[in-house]
Amino acid sequence: MARDLPPMDPELSATLEAIPDEFLLATVVDFDDLPATRERMTQLMETMLEEVPDRPGVESEDVTVPGPAEDRDLPLRIYRPVDAEGPLPCVYWIHGGGMVLGDLDQDDPTCERLVEEVGCVVVSVDYRLAPEHPYPAPVDDCYAGLEWVAGNTADLEVDPSRIAVGGQSAGGGLAAAVALRARDEGGPDLCHQHLIYPMLDDRNVTESSEQVTDIGIWDREMNVRAWEAYLGDLSGTDDLPPYAAPGRVEDLSGLPPTYLDIGTHDVFRDETSAYAERLLGGGVETEFHLWPGAYHAYETFAPEARISRETWQARVNALDRAFDE
Repeated sequence: MARDLPPMDPELSATLEAIPDEFLLATVVDFDDLPATRERMTQLMETMLEEVPDRPGVESEDVTVPGPAEDRDLPLRIYRPVDAEGPLPCVYWIHGGGMVLGDLDQDDPTCERLVEEVGCVVVSVDYRLAPEHPYPAPVDDCYAGLEWVAGNTADLEVDPSRIAVGGQSAGGGLAAAVALRARDEGGPDLCHQHLIYPMLDDRNVTESSEQVTDIGIWDREMNVRAWEAYLGDLSGTDDLPPYAAPGRVEDLSGLPPTYLDIGTHDVFRDETSAYAERLLGGGVETEFHLWPGAYHAYETFAPEARISRETWQARVNALDRAFDE
């Protein structure tokens, strides 16, 4: 039986209690009708984005590039500082959504903030979603986008020696998979990976997986269903193909310097801390933050909370160091 969690951060707890039920993922997400869920998520995101500050110093454009399949182009969104002179560092960004939700619009605020506070180019990828497109389609899409970025640095005015990969939640897990694939296939040379409460392990056997069951943001049952949508009958089994669940990979040597963060009240807590330990064991420069009393995506729901502001500063500092080296 799982032990009780310690108290939640007071500011984050107050925000969580004030969130209407219709904004909680536990209410919104119906795994038996994901198309309808995506429509509801789009409507909710439009409401939430009304509260996001404008960033006039950031410009963006949408492009399509060749995808991994001959019959599909891959949508990307490129963000950059207005009137910036390159070459600039680049964050190749992958959105979250449990492998089954999310799009480019969802992470506009995050990408624009990274551009403004880090002074970099951000390229965000719109990968295909499960269950319509299970593994390996999302990883293939994300890797194809990274290859395109690495092959077009001159046009993007990006420094090829300063390309990082990053993402939140499912996007963090896909970023980890992309970094592993780049290592194994001699692909783009990454200077950093930026894994924000990443979705890494399909087995759901950790203490945090048993503890986080009723917060309403991204709990155990939702996570189990999402992995099943992504991996089908392979979810939780002993024989997974490469890059399907980076938390299963034993040898993490040769990966780029890594930043990871996670809250104590996040279902991904233990798999993230285990990944950080294995990175260190593999000789990878690793920075890991475990934020006390924080639940999944806390900095999105409570951006003005002290711990959210501290979290963002730690992330920006990590990217600044990665791009200065």
